[in-house]
Amino acid sequence: MVRQNYPNFDLPHTNAILKSMIDKTVRDADQATADIPDGATLMLGGFGLCGIPENSISALLRRGTRDLTCISNNAGVDDFGLGLLLQNRQIKKMISSYVGENAEFERQLLAGELEVELIPQGTLAERIRAGGAGIPAFFTPAGYGTEVADGKEVRAFDGMHYLMERWLKADFAIVKAWKGDTAGNLIYRGTARNFNPMMATAGKITIAEVEELVPFGQLNPNQVHTPGVYVQRIFQGKDYEKRVEQRTIRKI
Repeated sequence: MVRQNYPNFDLPHTNAILKSMIDKTVRDADQATADIPDGATLMLGGFGLCGIPENSISALLRRGTRDLTCISNNAGVDDFGLGLLLQNRQIKKMISSYVGENAEFERQLLAGELEVELIPQGTLAERIRAGGAGIPAFFTPAGYGTEVADGKEVRAFDGMHYLMERWLKADFAIVKAWKGDTAGNLIYRGTARNFNPMMATAGKITIAEVEELVPFGQLNPNQVHTPGVYVQRIFQGKDYEKRVEQRTIRKI
């Protein structure tokens, strides 16, 4: 092989061009969510109130986007997180696992005002992961013999019964990370990692809000949890409350 020299090749200039080509930053949550239409299906990361995309939820509240189908582990609490969208009647359907901390959710469910699909937590996680991995369906024993099995195919494997569960995908996946770069690479911190990484892979468009946004190339590749290839928009959030869902203290 003959090595050729390219005297006009400017490596720093080329790197600068590449960085500009993969810059996925947007101004703020309002710009990131501006094209989410009424009736969209959304995935929203978080577990309880840990690692939820607070800024993006607030932007949806301000914009008044309606008839949403929201896929989330839970529905926030009455005055925070997805609970705010429930109060404003912006959510048509919830696909979730745990909803015990939200009185408004319970009221709308019992009154027939909200469609609800309750899913075992592990099944919810796997259905989202399957959506991101391109796996249309899988079998799990969770939920067999309960209402969860209604209308689902059942097969026996090695003497046990399993339900067929289908993948979950979304028009938009909205996730929250601790740190990200302008190319969309994300690092989550502690338990805020939860549902966020798998949801980031399962949206047609993934929006990431981060506490700290750094230039491309400043993150250690070995610490990245979500590669930027899965992320289309990223912005640095602000004013995170990081509420504690339940706080129990010892009486002295």
